[in-house]
Amino acid sequence: MKAARPLVVVLLVCALALASACGDRQPTAPQPPAPSADLIGSLLHATGLLSCSNLPYDSTTQTIGPAGGSLSVGPHTLVIPRAALKQSVSITMILPTGLRVNAVKFKPAGLQFQTPAALTMSYANCSLLGKLLPKRIAYKTDNLQILYYLLSLDNLLSKYVTGKVNHFSDYVIAW
Repeated sequence: MKAARPLVVVLLVCALALASACGDRQPTAPQPPAPSADLIGSLLHATGLLSCSNLPYDSTTQTIGPAGGSLSVGPHTLVIPRAALKQSVSITMILPTGLRVNAVKFKPAGLQFQTPAALTMSYANCSLLGKLLPKRIAYKTDNLQILYYLLSLDNLLSKYVTGKVNHFSDYVIAW
């Protein structure tokens, strides 16, 4: 019995040494891949722009003066309040296509409003994940870089976001 005790101690020490040596080794079984940024990137552009299916090209031109008015292309609408313009202006609103984002473009570029206009943009044709995130309207460059965000209100139930527009340029829905 006394002779068996040192043998048990030696076996226990060997087992502990072997266990600690095995713990430092990397497992040989294949590991599941790390979450891919492509899963999120396919739903949302890396720039923060909401990814959407293409809408058909549309364009409208209307003369709006000091009395105000509105114009629409596709599901998007611009409402210009009374006294926002000092004189009548021929305004063109364009819904470009092929961008994979919901965007609108206005002419004449740089037109300033005395009182902000309200731009309402739909995101009903956008990714599901994007519908869950709060949306804003962003002023963008031709390369889809966000320059700044408009003060915006997101209506998740109707899938529209409305922003205050102080001047004309290119706008897009972002998260």
